[in-house]
Amino acid sequence: MKEFETKLTSFMKDNHISGEHMVFEQSCHSVGEAALAAGTSPENLVKNICMIDAEGNLIVAIVKGKDRVSTSRVAKALGIQRPQVAGAEEILRKTGYPCGGVPSFGYEAQFLIDPRVMEKDIVYTGGGSENSLVKISTQELKKANNGLIAKIRK
Repeated sequence: MKEFETKLTSFMKDNHISGEHMVFEQSCHSVGEAALAAGTSPENLVKNICMIDAEGNLIVAIVKGKDRVSTSRVAKALGIQRPQVAGAEEILRKTGYPCGGVPSFGYEAQFLIDPRVMEKDIVYTGGGSENSLVKISTQELKKANNGLIAKIRK
């Protein structure tokens, strides 16, 4: 897992992305585990839901940790057919990161950010592995992924 964390920290350094990469002993796979590891509220976590459109392109929907993504709202925001949620192998292949550690930036995708995410000043997102997170301002996150702000939660 160290290789994924190193890849992400190198990307952050090379692209001047300001954020704190944090590695933990325990798993950060679920929102609850991540909040516990980081010593924060689940309210401060975001999750990255990876989807594939009809042409095979990666779409990443970024929502607050307790929210769920609406594929119909994603489709409407992008003017496409409803995308399919990606499986673990497809996520690794398309993002270069394992499921449970996928960051909100650092690979080619169409990023969508729910407006509720932008209400926070700072959020925690995947840090490249199941045992790591990145603490980052929402403005920096948007800058890092050039995301489109759209209501995509259920």
